[in-house]
Amino acid sequence: MELAALAVRRDAFLERVASRRRTLMGILNVTPDSFSDGGMFQSFDAAVAQARRMVEDGADIIDVGAESTRPGHTPISAQDERKRLEPLLARLLQDVDAPFSIDTYKASTARWAAGRGVCVVNDIWGLQKDAGMADAVAETGAAVVVMHNRAAVDAKIDIVSDMRRFFDVSLKRAEAAGVPRAHVMLDPGIGFGKTKEQNLAALKATDLFVREYKLPILIGVSRKSIFGLLLGAAVDGRLVGTLAANLITATAGARIFRVHDVAEHHAAFTVMDAIENA
Repeated sequence: MELAALAVRRDAFLERVASRRRTLMGILNVTPDSFSDGGMFQSFDAAVAQARRMVEDGADIIDVGAESTRPGHTPISAQDERKRLEPLLARLLQDVDAPFSIDTYKASTARWAAGRGVCVVNDIWGLQKDAGMADAVAETGAAVVVMHNRAAVDAKIDIVSDMRRFFDVSLKRAEAAGVPRAHVMLDPGIGFGKTKEQNLAALKATDLFVREYKLPILIGVSRKSIFGLLLGAAVDGRLVGTLAANLITATAGARIFRVHDVAEHHAAFTVMDAIENA
């Protein structure tokens, strides 16, 4: 029953993305240690209220994460990840009228969440960390965000070439497992295993990846440290930088934007759309 509901939510979400409308993914971290909002939404009431607020502000999907993946984070087990999710996920899915994605790189967590109706798996390791992830995505019918990542920063590499190689491996794994290409989205992985210059190069290459892969591109730059480096801004002062990066990549063809500040992005894209359609 839940997998049938998953397919309905998945198809509605993917139809919106395919229509080329800008799509907002609201960030809901149910973690004690995320860099921006750690500890704020661990309770039932706080998590549901925040999810509802983001939907009211214009979010098209809510991305739930139970493990911080900020630089220097402490990994947790699948059991601990699920322990954080179990009390919250069922109520979120029941009480909030929106599709949900699960921010995890663990196949067992992805499979469990999809079994409860989560329709997108957002994998920061692009199906390459957990050997069972591609099969979990295929068997549950979830859509998947394939994010580029690196175990270590290497300032000497051509990051765009590295991203191409990474995406090619991920897409082959998805195809071999039986994940329909129409269910796949790509994320350049800003802030993951890259220098400041490589992050900027990855963002600049948005139009290249749109042309080469012909898949929806998701941009996740919200409040990230690149804006601290560029602007000297603390976490709560990075909205302007986030908006600028998202608007620029939107003009380059990016379709999905993973953000903390939903209302501000909804307003910015409303103005952008009005000008483009004038």
